[in-house]
Amino acid sequence: MRGDKEAGKTPPGTTPPARQDAALRTAAQVEPAVLQALLEAAHADPFAVLGIHPVVGGLVLRALLPGAQAVVAVDVRGEPLVTLEPQDGSALFVGALPGRSPPLSYRLLVRWYGGETTTLDDPYRFGALIEGLDVWLLAEGSHHRPYEWLGAHPQGVDGASGTRFAVWAPNARRVSVVGGFNAWDGRRHMMRLRHECGVWEIFLPEVGGGALYKYEILGADGVVRLKADPFAFRAELRPQTASVVQRLLPGVAVDDARRRANALDAPISIYEVHLGSWQRAPDGGWLSYRELAARLIPYALELDFTHLELLPVHEHPFDGSWGYQPTGLYAPSARFGTPEDFRAFIDAARAAGLGVILDWVPAHFPSDAHGLAEFDGTHLYEHADPREGFHPDWNTLIYNYGRAEVRNYLASNALYWIERFGVDGLRVDAVASMLYRDYSRRAGEWVPNRHGGRENLEAIDFLRHMNRLVGTERPEAITLAEESTAFPGVSRPPAPDLQGGGLGFHYKWNMGWMNDILAYLARDPIHRKHHHDQLRFSLVYAFSENFVLPLSHDEVVHGKGSLLAKMPGNDWQKFANLRLLYGYMWAHPGKKLLFMGCEFAPRTEWNADAALPWHLLEHPPHAGMQRLVRDLNRVLSTQPALYELDTSEDGFRWISHDDAEHSVLVFERRARDGRVVVAACNFTPVAREHWRIGIPSAGGWRELINTDDAAYGGSGVTNGVVHSTAVPWQGEAQSLVLRLPPLAVLMLVRAA
Repeated sequence: MRGDKEAGKTPPGTTPPARQDAALRTAAQVEPAVLQALLEAAHADPFAVLGIHPVVGGLVLRALLPGAQAVVAVDVRGEPLVTLEPQDGSALFVGALPGRSPPLSYRLLVRWYGGETTTLDDPYRFGALIEGLDVWLLAEGSHHRPYEWLGAHPQGVDGASGTRFAVWAPNARRVSVVGGFNAWDGRRHMMRLRHECGVWEIFLPEVGGGALYKYEILGADGVVRLKADPFAFRAELRPQTASVVQRLLPGVAVDDARRRANALDAPISIYEVHLGSWQRAPDGGWLSYRELAARLIPYALELDFTHLELLPVHEHPFDGSWGYQPTGLYAPSARFGTPEDFRAFIDAARAAGLGVILDWVPAHFPSDAHGLAEFDGTHLYEHADPREGFHPDWNTLIYNYGRAEVRNYLASNALYWIERFGVDGLRVDAVASMLYRDYSRRAGEWVPNRHGGRENLEAIDFLRHMNRLVGTERPEAITLAEESTAFPGVSRPPAPDLQGGGLGFHYKWNMGWMNDILAYLARDPIHRKHHHDQLRFSLVYAFSENFVLPLSHDEVVHGKGSLLAKMPGNDWQKFANLRLLYGYMWAHPGKKLLFMGCEFAPRTEWNADAALPWHLLEHPPHAGMQRLVRDLNRVLSTQPALYELDTSEDGFRWISHDDAEHSVLVFERRARDGRVVVAACNFTPVAREHWRIGIPSAGGWRELINTDDAAYGGSGVTNGVVHSTAVPWQGEAQSLVLRLPPLAVLMLVRAA
């Protein structure tokens, strides 16, 4: 037994409690350089310092709380665990918990200067958020849905409700989440870097939906930048530029009905719309997504359009770009409401059987300070060399398609709109500018590819990858290319990367047809006979791609005038020529696209800052034009000959294409079952009585539509039902004698 002198002595090799507590308190202190880095928000690994950390004899707890006067750590019942003291009078509060070991659940009771007291969860008590396979898929740039991990996601972690933030910025020295919840102070919530994939992450308790935030990034170049979240699902209304915490909307199931409605053998007539100027509210402001759903969808259905195509709805800072200079690819524009509101718009369209296509812009992005430019202090999303990374036409930056993470950012965005909103597909803007390195550049202003050529091999690879991903994951959806060159196989299946084959789009805009027909119709009819080849040339290549015939917004802006204004002659002839254009377009092989307003023939070009001139419908010529477009769509949807074989030579045959002297074309469109529509087109203002055309079969033939009908504002040169005679003509055994109306198209079908 020990004597009384030994009682109370510390066993050999141990530290007395008072000395032990002192050692722990000392261990809780950080080196001056570390403290300085924390206070300057320059520490590259704040999770290595802040929060709970085991040391010999217990735990130390550190919290960086600028603006705090006193801090106490409490347990889940609110009972005090330890009072944290400011190190050297700074905003770093430290304390020790002798004899404790992790895990430890705690909260921080904070009294702020000014007297307010709050209890908050410490973000630095939570572990890593992205785990397992997802880390490596993000690192490879092969994650099909990185938006499920990156961005801001409201959720619960370890019993705490808040938001998980993650952002790719591999070259940054430090990244913080800043917002109203931390007084926009980059010292408060510095993030953890996952070195495996270059992603910074943090869970912020008590930050919920609707909170404004940005990333404060200390770049590789030493410059601090405030950046919006590239994966933000919602953004502030311009001119403000913060991101908004928003839950990821639930997915939309694959819909076989939409697959059939988008197919090559389906009738497709697209109404292209700029949401900000289709109609306006009484005070001149924008209509909301829900208000547009109540007005636009019934209107498009009344005119029998099958699809809407919306000019870009992703967030953009400048109204005048119409959405074509986006800074928030994952956020529906706040101009018209919330993501839920936009989803409600799409749901309403789908419920009504109306498809929705979005204009999508992966070709370039603006250099706004809050956007992707020099995101982490390096040229992360864009090429560093302006010969590759700068667009002279639009003063914008070009994505680096050769970087796997950038390619993945864009391709997953295509899936996002289809899977999370239920859109039918994407019309990809400015594809020609992506395909060629010398697009709109002079010699010496571009960099050849690795083979010395002008093709952008990385962009080609990206487009194939994106189209393959959409086609595999969402087979009901379609992609459409705005592409104006002779690049082969735009709408042919994609081959393995960089091994030839097509680009994989479902459809390509027929820019050649559009340019030729508008140039032809702008001529005085007396001269058209000298340009007959320009009229019929589109049929030489009409089946080389799956074409959409576009009369888009691009043709009625920037001083080009309205479609009506492009037409020659007096007022009656202008309207007749425009009706002729529409009749020829709907008879010609290819899906149809018409920009909003063109259905009632505005006299002036489109003004994106005001509503369409709806008052024109009070005047008969304009109302007649609208009626014609409606009837053309109804004819299209009810006559398989006009759509089933749109992309096949089997669906078209010339009857007469060489009558340049009279500027007349006659051709047939054919369905799979052999049913036929015959179109006769007169491109002169002369009504031709007793005009004989060949016809493919004997019997009665009735007018399906006649663009010169008085109901449309025409002169009323019509035919009703006409019976064929056994007079061989134009290579046919049977023929009809018609009244061929002036500046008009008539379509004929066999009478029942």
